Amino acid sequence: MVNNVTAKKSGDFSEWYTQVIQKADLADYTDVSGCIVFKPRSYSIWERIRDETDKRFKKLGIQNVYFPIFIPEKTLSKEAEHVKGFIPEVAWVTHAGNTKLAERLAIRPTSETIMYESYAKWIRSWRDLPLKLNQWNNVVRWEFRHPIPFLRTREFLWNEGHTVYASKEEAEKEQDKIIGTYEDVCTNLLALPSMTGKKSKKETFAGAEYTISMEFVMPQGKAIQGPDFHHDGQKFAKAYNIKFLDEEGKEQYAWQNTFAITTRMLGIMIAVHSDDKGLVLPPRVAPTQVVIVPILFDDSKKKVLAKCKEVAKLLESFSVEVDDREGYTPGWKFNEWEMKGAPLRIELGPKDMEKDQAVLVRRDNGEKKPVKISSLSKEVPEMMDAIHDSLYKKAYELMASSLAEVETEAEFCKAIDNKKVAVTRWCGEPKCEEYVKEKTGAKSLNMPLKQPKVSGKCPFCKEPAKVVARFGRSY
Repeated sequence: MVNNVTAKKSGDFSEWYTQVIQKADLADYTDVSGCIVFKPRSYSIWERIRDETDKRFKKLGIQNVYFPIFIPEKTLSKEAEHVKGFIPEVAWVTHAGNTKLAERLAIRPTSETIMYESYAKWIRSWRDLPLKLNQWNNVVRWEFRHPIPFLRTREFLWNEGHTVYASKEEAEKEQDKIIGTYEDVCTNLLALPSMTGKKSKKETFAGAEYTISMEFVMPQGKAIQGPDFHHDGQKFAKAYNIKFLDEEGKEQYAWQNTFAITTRMLGIMIAVHSDDKGLVLPPRVAPTQVVIVPILFDDSKKKVLAKCKEVAKLLESFSVEVDDREGYTPGWKFNEWEMKGAPLRIELGPKDMEKDQAVLVRRDNGEKKPVKISSLSKEVPEMMDAIHDSLYKKAYELMASSLAEVETEAEFCKAIDNKKVAVTRWCGEPKCEEYVKEKTGAKSLNMPLKQPKVSGKCPFCKEPAKVVARFGRSY
């Protein structure tokens, strides 16, 4: 039999998660702590996320580039606030062979510093704007102690968009387009709802004026940050001398944004959707969307295999695999494909052929349905959409049930102890946020973009409340 998952998702979540990613053949560990191997099945999912996001970026006029992975120390040091936020995470190259380098080279934790030296050379006039560039690459961040495959790794893959505008108004208008792109990808590919909002001052990206983030709720109650958008104002423009002559011939500093989605989304998707049988994948990102398992007997083997190939041809708009491996029972194959998360299994044997049908089995809920072969081209797409919708609904219910509106500090502490995301009015001050973190282990996640009229006092410091915010323990 296939090596089953032995831990329970509702029990030892960490062990369950580790077993799923390994037994579903998604990742492998290496001798470098926090750096994993993306095996073909997981990398295929990332390619799908990357390609669909990139397609949407191109419609927004964003072009792809590639900058070096190495950043000279003097370049990294130009924007003080940004550098302060990243220095603890930087991995440095100090030698080439046995020769010590004259200047240390940072392995990019992010690319603002090296990209913006070029931007300063390229941008001269208002006619050069907007400049909308993006790169798909890897970055290295070394600070944290407990790496978790996909969710928290020292090297990860992402997009980093870096756009430049002539005015603050133009730059800020981009927010809805970028966050809308990420929400589209997360909702319609990954079947994941999010809590979108503005980060607190304390949690804002180093060097940004403000950060808009998409936060997700994990099955054990912790929150985790997904894609984000940072409005950088003119901070980097002033640090890197990114200036242009406006239409009146006056010199102006540019306005900038940055944004990203990372391979962390694979981990969130795996954790939210999968079950005690193994991986559950949304159909639109699954490497194998349909697996056909023939039920073989010596006297009908050739006919059944031929019919299976006909069915595969009928469904060629999907990623289909006919599992005709010998030496494995149908039951063993069913179990393996459940472990690997194939959204739809089609069983076809001699008795099915007599009825001119196949049996469709959904991975998400195990439902079986006999379907006439002539109807497969209609039934399969409908079933795929139903699986996606069901996964999204279940994920949304998880998120909704994890939110707890609280009025007092005592209610807040109870909600956090019960593994909830606490939603409360708040003063918005960093000192108050530090107090909350020290007392409960929770941090501010973000503040909903659509704020209600806020009145009353902050439950922690008793100062006038200014916003409604979400707090939770997080990765």
